[in-house]
Amino acid sequence: MHATKQQQATLTQLKKRADFLKMREGSKWVSHGLILQIRENGTDAVRIGFTVTKRVDKSAVRRNRIKRRLRAAAADVLPAFARPGVDYVLIGREQTATRPYASLCNDLKWCLKKTGFLKQE
Repeated sequence: MHATKQQQATLTQLKKRADFLKMREGSKWVSHGLILQIRENGTDAVRIGFTVTKRVDKSAVRRNRIKRRLRAAAADVLPAFARPGVDYVLIGREQTATRPYASLCNDLKWCLKKTGFLKQE
């Protein structure tokens, strides 16, 4: 399942630190490959952010690889399964770098389902 360019264009990225700090007030779910934080934003936009701490890996190259994998999984899963008006932050874990891509996408869907933010079709 790959999202089209038009579906991916519906996602906007969180960039400001204040937006990431507000995410503490929302829901959080942990899976093997990632941690998902969710919070309603009061708009119709789907916003997404990515973070990987130095605690996960000291190497910037490996942290960036983890972020790229999270971006790819989010681009495939969120346009189809994310509810509008919600902010999503994906936090990378050590297993994110080596976990198979299909499992990473399934982890994201599972987290959406468990938090109750899976879009009802």
